[in-house]
Amino acid sequence: MKCPHCIVEINPNFSRTYLGNDLTGHWASSHMNCPNPNCRKLIITLINAEEGSRDRHGNFYDVEEINSEIFVNPLTSSRPPVPTVVDKLFAEDYNEACLILTFSPKASAALSRRCLQNILREKANVKKGDLANEIQEVINNGHLPTHLIQSIDAIRNIGNFAAHPNKSKSTGEIVDVEYGEAEWLLDVIESLFDFYFVQPEILKVKRDALNQKLEEMGKPPMK
Repeated sequence: MKCPHCIVEINPNFSRTYLGNDLTGHWASSHMNCPNPNCRKLIITLINAEEGSRDRHGNFYDVEEINSEIFVNPLTSSRPPVPTVVDKLFAEDYNEACLILTFSPKASAALSRRCLQNILREKANVKKGDLANEIQEVINNGHLPTHLIQSIDAIRNIGNFAAHPNKSKSTGEIVDVEYGEAEWLLDVIESLFDFYFVQPEILKVKRDALNQKLEEMGKPPMK
């Protein structure tokens, strides 16, 4: 895993403390200091689980079958960081949607819908309208790979836009979400980041390297 403080690859070696249980399951905390000598910051997570291990007296002392684990220090998301090549306009909404996903899927989905709409307008050049129509325009123009078209189209179905028109007309509005909707929105946005920002940058770096070699050989560059 990567340390959420310094983003350096580390070997996880967490100590876990059982906290107790309630109607939602069993709770524990885990902690470790980042081994990177330039960081050494404390990483703390909060764990909720279905079941736990018992000692010989029948008392729980650890958790198993983990339902969720969230970072407490630093307060961050478990999803991968936004690639540095992604424009700030999109990265800020995405990062905040990731951060609050566990606490409020409704608010996370609202930010994601707004982020998606901005991507479609700025990168796919769709006409401004409601989100459902903008999704349809992207599908119709055929500029995206088939897997991305299918993923974007599924947003309307998973989100049940027909029953919740505000999701399309007022993308930033906090409304009820369907199961898995908030997570799916983030997955689709990540795929769009890869298509519009990451892959073009990778190709640019490769093309620049090849052009440098061609120049050294006295040959014309790639167009």
